[in-house]
Amino acid sequence: METESQPGMRSWLLGTAGWFVPGAGHLLQGQWVRALVLGGAVWVAFIAGMSMGGHLFNIGGAESGLSTLLQVPPTVANLGSGILYIICWMLGVGFADDPAHAARATYEYGNTFLLIAGLLNYLAMLDAFDISAGRKS
Repeated sequence: METESQPGMRSWLLGTAGWFVPGAGHLLQGQWVRALVLGGAVWVAFIAGMSMGGHLFNIGGAESGLSTLLQVPPTVANLGSGILYIICWMLGVGFADDPAHAARATYEYGNTFLLIAGLLNYLAMLDAFDISAGRKS
């Protein structure tokens, strides 16, 4: 067990695993219930957000100036979903401004679910890190 002031490499690896695959940080520590609840909530929120026509944010589009800066917070939130975001980015799913999705009555809810999934995974990642570092049981 690491000291509170100096978490070891294992804590950093488990935190990174928790970010990359939602629930993995707890799963690798044998925290099955936390892995199921926290990781499962992230997976369900992400899948629900995508099925509602939600939009994933990224930086590097045609925006310029202040519009680019306004894309940073939701992009950081979406990046919290780890591998889910990366797979969608690699496949090009969820990023285009699709008029069919924007016409759906649920796309704003989908956006919110996607943002919440990423932010919740950041919290789950920090929880796995703290458990591994011995700051929490």
